[in-house]
Amino acid sequence: MTDTNSMVPGSRPVVDDKGFVLAVYILYLVGFVTGGAATLVGLIIAYLKSSTADETLRTHFQFQIRTFWIGLLYGLISALLCLVIIGFFLLLALAVWILVRCIKGLMLLNEGRPIANPRSWMLG
Repeated sequence: MTDTNSMVPGSRPVVDDKGFVLAVYILYLVGFVTGGAATLVGLIIAYLKSSTADETLRTHFQFQIRTFWIGLLYGLISALLCLVIIGFFLLLALAVWILVRCIKGLMLLNEGRPIANPRSWMLG
């Protein structure tokens, strides 16, 4: 009888980071309701796990990190432009952009596929 929990000395356990990628996408979506607090937690997870994930999941973490920082930039610009009304429309467009990126990422994650262009400013 073999123990499936035993490890070879000096080896690291195999950990599936897919759950962490999923959690970050969900936290980003929950951020719409919590005012962004959950999004910050998601960003921290993405940064912490991105260096140890396999190549496919690393593209998702990179995509998530860029979604946060680009979204923050677009959000600040949109907020400033609210003074001249157009900012409200830009904030709506930003919300749609974040939703589309998260949904696309979730769909690709479910299929086990990487983000084709995780450095993209648009939809990856």
